[in-house]
Amino acid sequence: MTDYQPARHDDPHALRQDLEQRVAYILEESRRQGATACEVGVSQNTGLSVAVRQGEVETVEFNRDQGFAINLHVGQRKGSASTSDTSDQAIGAAIQAALGIARHASEDSYAGLADPELMARDLPDLDLYHPWEVDAGEAIERALACESAALATDPRLTSDSANVSTQKGCRVYGNSNGFIGSSMGTRHSASAVMIVASEQGMQRDYWYDVDRQASELPSPEALGRKAAQRTLARLGSRPIKTAKVPVLFAADQASGLLGHLIGAIAGGAVYRQSTFLLDALGQPIFPSWVTIDERPYLPRALGSSAFDGDGLATREQAFVDQGKLHSWVLSTYSGRKLGLPSTANAGGVHNLHITSNAGDLDELLQEMGTGLLVTELMGQGVNGVTGDYSRGAGGFWVEDGKIQHPVQEVTIAGNLKDMFANLRCVGSDTERRGNNLTGSWLVDGMTVGGE
Repeated sequence: MTDYQPARHDDPHALRQDLEQRVAYILEESRRQGATACEVGVSQNTGLSVAVRQGEVETVEFNRDQGFAINLHVGQRKGSASTSDTSDQAIGAAIQAALGIARHASEDSYAGLADPELMARDLPDLDLYHPWEVDAGEAIERALACESAALATDPRLTSDSANVSTQKGCRVYGNSNGFIGSSMGTRHSASAVMIVASEQGMQRDYWYDVDRQASELPSPEALGRKAAQRTLARLGSRPIKTAKVPVLFAADQASGLLGHLIGAIAGGAVYRQSTFLLDALGQPIFPSWVTIDERPYLPRALGSSAFDGDGLATREQAFVDQGKLHSWVLSTYSGRKLGLPSTANAGGVHNLHITSNAGDLDELLQEMGTGLLVTELMGQGVNGVTGDYSRGAGGFWVEDGKIQHPVQEVTIAGNLKDMFANLRCVGSDTERRGNNLTGSWLVDGMTVGGE
């Protein structure tokens, strides 16, 4: 055994090289111990998070997380183990454990690595690494400034919390087909949660932002005021009458609808026959103006990646093309189960994007006329097998294109297949704080349950 010495964690280039070397070592040691194939994933993240409440510091947390996930194959049998210890001894023990599992596992004819010729080559730099040299004192000052600006908006407000966080890390994936890929990334965020009391009770709302670059975050004061305004807008919330009306999902809520689509067309759901879109491939599921594609190479975007969890090069591709379901979302394994090639989506999609056919939120309110604007969704009432959709919601009742009053104790219900087909508009107010890039959705013919 060699005496392994980890690289300094404040040197990103040394860290990246160090983790790549560890992955290469694990692959070689796995082969030496008898594995016929091996793949290894490792991530290391370090960061700082602070939270304040009512002018006092609540938490200051420093984190450093690291873990190696090792998947070994002995023929068509697979075993897995993980370790956070980078020493040769710990890695050797993890490999032995995975081999022991593999030798007792059932054979799976679909198991195994992706074909060597499909491995990614010439990985592009997607400009994902922008560390923020902020210390705990500076982060606390920003959180306090955010909270103070929110509280100054209205004396009725109290603070639930204000938070600032910065994370940086390295991800490496390698397999015994000769692929080792790595990427460095950062993620910085700030948020504020406010509470307001009235004769009708307590209301709570928030705002947040997240970006690869700290310089792209709004000022603490602007973010705090936004959280305060959203909270105050909830005053006077009341139920509404049950009706069948258009529903306008604000962009950050519409992002979840894209997530339900991807869950329904994921290879695992398809080969298990547990999706409401099982027979929909090649069929229209959205209006003809809708195209939904992934864009993995967007510089600095939160969902960008040059390779997937199998080591395949990601690519720009459409899953819905002119309204028709064009492709499943497949990894190597799920593709083999379905007799189809991988779509390079092991681990998920990357920067999913939907076309827009309308203007901003104000224009969508005018387009809707009368209906419900949803700014909050609650509960887990979504059935991926049947498509049935029923969730608690908060937001605003709209008449003649203008917000009339906030609503509470409301349920919205429908079926995802009908909701997709009845999508009237997608706005230009694109949500970029995550992996799903979408504007607000205006969906016709939903049931809004109230009094």
